[in-house]
Amino acid sequence: MPSKQQVRRYPRVSLPKGAVIAWEHLGKRKISSAIVLALGGLFISTPEPPPAGDVIKLVFEVPGGDVRARALVCYSEPGKGMGIEFTAMGQEARARLHRLIKTLTRI
Repeated sequence: MPSKQQVRRYPRVSLPKGAVIAWEHLGKRKISSAIVLALGGLFISTPEPPPAGDVIKLVFEVPGGDVRARALVCYSEPGKGMGIEFTAMGQEARARLHRLIKTLTRI
């Protein structure tokens, strides 16, 4: 994960039970679990993450529908997973994600 000294734009939410994420990299589709979620990105647990700098497509369910996005792999650690930053997402999907994060941070 990034160093603690980095300033984050968005608060992160831990997902102890994980959330199922479908993602695609270089035409290969995979299913993994997200363990940290933020409006700017998430951390996906996967044994063989793509290298930092690569782009992935992903989709996951949230209340009210799904979130489809493109993302940049910012951090990659084989055996652990990858930290990604959303680079493209529809307005409706971003609104659904924002509502979910607001709900999770109130709990």
